[in-house]
Amino acid sequence: MPTSSFTSASSAVPCPVVESLDAILPEEPLLMMGAGPVPIPAAVAKANAIVINHLGGTMVKVIGQVKSMARYVFQTNSKWVLGVAGPGSAAMEMAISNLAWEGTRVLSIKNGFFSERMAEMGRRVGARVSTLDVADRAVASLEEIAGAIRRERPEIVTVVQGETSNTVWNYHLKEIAALAKAAGALVIVDAVCTLSTMPLEMDAWGIDAVITGGQKGLSSIPGVSLIAFSDAAWARVKGRTAPNAHWCLDASLAENFWHNAGYHYTAPVSGVLALHEALRLVCAETLEKRFARHLKCSLALQDGVAAMGLRLYTPKACRLNSVVGIEVPEGFSPADVCSHISRMHQVEISGSFGLPIVRIGQMGEQCREHNLFRTVHALGRTMVDLGVKVDLPAGVAALERGLSGGK
Repeated sequence: MPTSSFTSASSAVPCPVVESLDAILPEEPLLMMGAGPVPIPAAVAKANAIVINHLGGTMVKVIGQVKSMARYVFQTNSKWVLGVAGPGSAAMEMAISNLAWEGTRVLSIKNGFFSERMAEMGRRVGARVSTLDVADRAVASLEEIAGAIRRERPEIVTVVQGETSNTVWNYHLKEIAALAKAAGALVIVDAVCTLSTMPLEMDAWGIDAVITGGQKGLSSIPGVSLIAFSDAAWARVKGRTAPNAHWCLDASLAENFWHNAGYHYTAPVSGVLALHEALRLVCAETLEKRFARHLKCSLALQDGVAAMGLRLYTPKACRLNSVVGIEVPEGFSPADVCSHISRMHQVEISGSFGLPIVRIGQMGEQCREHNLFRTVHALGRTMVDLGVKVDLPAGVAALERGLSGGK
């Protein structure tokens, strides 16, 4: 009697023996204070446990509210807000691949890992990409940017508002957009770590595409992101003659789900519900109060780190508040610091992309006073344990002064 295919297939690859998550995860949850993902509120976690019909009437209502709240957070009246089933980088690729194609002239203002990623995405769709290379820990001057725009005559300019890799803030964003628009170029902005943590006014600043991830300032889950296109950008999307090579990231196809209540692919319904609750909490707090909270907490953290005796990586003029870079003391690596603080104090912070720094995030739910005190104490104790001379009491005192308004 012949052996069934089911039996033979089952015996060919043995069933593995694996541990449950309870056995793998630490007994005490880690406090996520790195460059993302960040802790999520209870309402977001609850929403992420729900599954509904991705094409039903309830989802249509949820999507409508997500778009409405996202317009507030992006500060745009544009109709063309879309969700993306993927990380912030997928939203970035949606922006690039829908607006650029073979021969498109793209100017990328490059001052870190993620601004280079946008340039690489442009190259991969066949665009003629030029970069304005900026020195580490610096921003390009407006004169340099204006010169590059005159020289390259781009159809698209890409820039990162907050370069998390080296913690640089491109504070000239509004002026950069004005220069690009005056030359007839569309402007794509990566606001993955900055949206809802600091001002970004898409319409008022003349920005044509803004992308963000869910897992940073919005304090939602990783893997569901947002993008907004201006009317001018959407006209370019709809006017292209060759289809986007990326089927899942084709904005014209995504329109069917996000604007016509139709099918594109099975949406990550739980993640969309989580994003809904994250946006609802942003709206309940208001952007003005949220910006103020982020600024106060980040500056207090920076004061605490400096008072302890550690050096902040980026000059104050262009220092990103959303992610704070700290130089690692000589003789140690970022991995030394990150592994010790995680193992001994259950606090997760981040290294970077080959730079001698560790990074502490100040995005969304990270910006809570109890999180800051725990993190500063854990960082100081880590340094003491590693034999680095720091003044931990001075660091905690400076943090307290910053959080209490200097009183």
